[in-house]
Amino acid sequence: MLDARLSLALDGGGFAWPEAGKIAVFGPPADAALDALPKDRSDIIVTFKPDFDAFEARGFTCKVDPEGQYEAAAVCLPRSKIEARALIERALRATDGPVLIDGQKTDGIDSVLREVRKITDVAGPISKAHGKLFWITGADAPRFADWAAGPELTPGGFWTAPGVFSADGVDPASQLLVDALPEKLGGQVADLGAGWGYISAHILTREAVKQVHLVEAAHMAVECARRNVTDPRAHFHWADVPTWQAPLRFDTVVMNPPFHTSRVADPAIGQAFVSAAARMLAPQGQLWMVANRHLPYETKLSQVFTKVEEVGGDNRFKLFHAARPLRKRS
Repeated sequence: MLDARLSLALDGGGFAWPEAGKIAVFGPPADAALDALPKDRSDIIVTFKPDFDAFEARGFTCKVDPEGQYEAAAVCLPRSKIEARALIERALRATDGPVLIDGQKTDGIDSVLREVRKITDVAGPISKAHGKLFWITGADAPRFADWAAGPELTPGGFWTAPGVFSADGVDPASQLLVDALPEKLGGQVADLGAGWGYISAHILTREAVKQVHLVEAAHMAVECARRNVTDPRAHFHWADVPTWQAPLRFDTVVMNPPFHTSRVADPAIGQAFVSAAARMLAPQGQLWMVANRHLPYETKLSQVFTKVEEVGGDNRFKLFHAARPLRKRS
């Protein structure tokens, strides 16, 4: 979508990349071709580890945060409006020249365009493929200062940030899992898809636990988790769970896995988490997992664990306990 609108902007639409200097692209979708981007002088600013890895594999220079000043930038809107505002403000602050803002109607591009027009003049917009692209200039950065946002302490006493899963408070599925966990979890524990650290914080109330490894693909969530989980037994990993190489075999894995990367539920994500958990557990290891009730995880669990049982839940969520992972014979 970005590719089509950007091509129109460059081909008679009134926009041109500067002839020299660095360019930043904030949060592009992993399937963006970015053929209209000067690759050799561009930084892809992306904080979701699978996307980071995908762009790196394609030869792009990737960073979690902008480094230095850029001559131009593009912002691809996330779904969270507060996060989108913060991303625009950050791009403006890091850019001396034009800042493109692109998004689908379903991501709120129309409302963002209306808000920006109340603050400054807009070039474009260019409409195509159920979205819009427009641009402003980095000189406008001071006018957008109140759009900045980052980690903040919630009334519940935890640090979260816009765009992080369950940013407004404790996720009810995670609460259900925490309430069901037994006292004895063994010494080595992994929390897969750890988010901002709520489950791990509770696990670390157990003195017998020697280490908890928090594995999370969203970089901002990891940064929040570092603030929420300050116990020295905690180890943080910004990583994609299905491809993460665990440093040891765990006694217990706990997880409330994600089930979508877009608006459509995709049980394959959680199923990949189940397979990953089985690979990293010790022979007598156990998995504790919570999931939305409508998602089909039972077959995958039975394929990779000797013992699987549903141990609780409610009308929205189901709790699983699985033990003794099955090992493939070499």
